[in-house]
Amino acid sequence: MKELSLNILDISKNSVKAGATLTQILLDETEEKLTLKIIDDGCGMKKEMVESVTDPFTTTRTTRPVGMGIPLLKLAAEMTDGSFTIESRHFEEYPENHGTEVTAIFNKNHIDFTPLGDVTASVTTLIQGSPNADFLFKHTLPNGEVSVDTRELREQLGDVPLDTFEVILWIEEYLKEQYEALNN
Repeated sequence: MKELSLNILDISKNSVKAGATLTQILLDETEEKLTLKIIDDGCGMKKEMVESVTDPFTTTRTTRPVGMGIPLLKLAAEMTDGSFTIESRHFEEYPENHGTEVTAIFNKNHIDFTPLGDVTASVTTLIQGSPNADFLFKHTLPNGEVSVDTRELREQLGDVPLDTFEVILWIEEYLKEQYEALNN
């Protein structure tokens, strides 16, 4: 993928498909490194699936025989001399504490570093496309933090759905304003 934000969108959509009620998208960025964590409370994966999920020919999709999201993220991290890990606890084995955590660490100064891209668009697309799931997005930068938590938005909005046009526009502007404030 040309931008890491597209990986974030793809993997977070998988979290929602796995029944996650909360997906955390955590970016921690320094001058040299970018750490991406996607943590969900979905159904999790069994050990055999975790061991094979980085193979592009391993997928749960029925529409095509390949799954490229995880393999491409792993490749993007490792191409920068970074690292990739995935841990998962399947609901059958961990009924009270199941879910998946994906961690990719990138060396930003490496020539093969994939740009982050439009993470604001990816986050708003996730919220709009999965209005019944919750997302915590937090991007920690050397000069501050950008975040949005749909659980907090739900408290303020009451019965107004998150995928309402005005709410989506507000979320997009809210994130953009936070990024702009850090750049000034």
